[in-house]
Amino acid sequence: MLNADEVTVVIVPFPSHGHLNPLLHFSLLLSTRYGLTVHFASTASHNRQAKLRLQGWPLSSLSSIHFHDLPLPPIPSPPPNPQSPNSFPTHLQPLFDATDHLRSPLSSLLLSLSASSRRLIVIHDRHMSLGFDAATTPNAESYAFCGTSAAFHFEAAQLMKQGTGLEELASPEFIRFIERRRRDGFTSSGFIINTCREVESEFLDILALREDFLGKPIFAIGPLNPVPIHNNTDINRDECLEWLDGHPPCSVVYVSFGTMSTISDEQTEQLASGLRRSGHRFLWVLRDADRADIFAFESSSRRLPAGFEKAVEGVGKVVRGWVPQLDILAHRATGGFMSHCGWNSCMEAVSCGVPVMAWPMHSDQPTNARLLAEGLKVGVVVRGWDRRREVVAAERVEEVVRMVMEGEEGRSMREKAVEMGEAVRAALKDGGSAKEAMDVLVAHWRR
Repeated sequence: MLNADEVTVVIVPFPSHGHLNPLLHFSLLLSTRYGLTVHFASTASHNRQAKLRLQGWPLSSLSSIHFHDLPLPPIPSPPPNPQSPNSFPTHLQPLFDATDHLRSPLSSLLLSLSASSRRLIVIHDRHMSLGFDAATTPNAESYAFCGTSAAFHFEAAQLMKQGTGLEELASPEFIRFIERRRRDGFTSSGFIINTCREVESEFLDILALREDFLGKPIFAIGPLNPVPIHNNTDINRDECLEWLDGHPPCSVVYVSFGTMSTISDEQTEQLASGLRRSGHRFLWVLRDADRADIFAFESSSRRLPAGFEKAVEGVGKVVRGWVPQLDILAHRATGGFMSHCGWNSCMEAVSCGVPVMAWPMHSDQPTNARLLAEGLKVGVVVRGWDRRREVVAAERVEEVVRMVMEGEEGRSMREKAVEMGEAVRAALKDGGSAKEAMDVLVAHWRR
């Protein structure tokens, strides 16, 4: 076998947590388990963000990766608007557009590494533009990383072909941004997707026949998130895990809408009322969506109904900052997950065997919610996409929580979630579909 140092891998993430997170996991897999030399190139603040929010790996593992801080000019960092009729995070568009400024320093880095490597492998998020043509560099290959579900790639392609429908999922500015970025994908040597055949076999087969993917290999290597050990007893555990320790198995509803979603004040009030009325234990992460300048605004001051936290003390806990979601989902006390259904959250819930109360808000989330609820039967949709502009009443929140946490229907969901979790975890082991795809990919780079 060739020396791994002869192959250099450069990871180019999109600067938002949902994109940074899986590619950092991927980088650690390549560096620690396959012995490859891995470089991670993003802005200084987003490199820092990725490191501080690392889950499932010891912090010491970060030393196996070479981080490169790419310069970015000052950009606006407006707050999210929780009252906006469109829940898409339009406040981050200045950051997205500013990634064009990364093309030149990134190209210089890639050229430098290409000159000192036998083979240079560039893995770039599909939302990133490289400013570097691997096709004209004899020892370089580029691969597009797809951080959303295969089901969404299929659905988005259908909508683009029809010329309608995407405007309901994202802002016009972001749709135009994505259209520009699609061109880089056409020059890639293949596609890497954070999914596996156990979850999306049908859609992976369909993608292989589509124009964007035709003739290029698709490597389904997910879930990229580590699968945590239940009841991790690490001395540096987060306080919310200590709180979960005091509750019975499968008794707590975990509520979190991710790092790019903010619900309205009216919706917050209805959700609070519904959780309280359900009578079930809950751990609720109530925070604003990330801003471009993430570390200036890490926590939230969102208001709850007067006296709410005191009234639910011991039964419910509200957290206003970032939490270690993987460890929460893996905890024995967690029995259900009320989620926006970002793809990372979906894969984490599935790999931990936790049923999902799906509350999609934008982008790929409606597709993911349907996949979990209708395809895999491991969840229920809280609010149909056709009613996305409506406030979900407390009565519906109570109904869904009771449905998942009680009775025959909830028991069936939990059983299916546990079975799916076992299948997905098996996919990551020797002989599993995801592990085999990863082995084939790395062997191809080392040829």
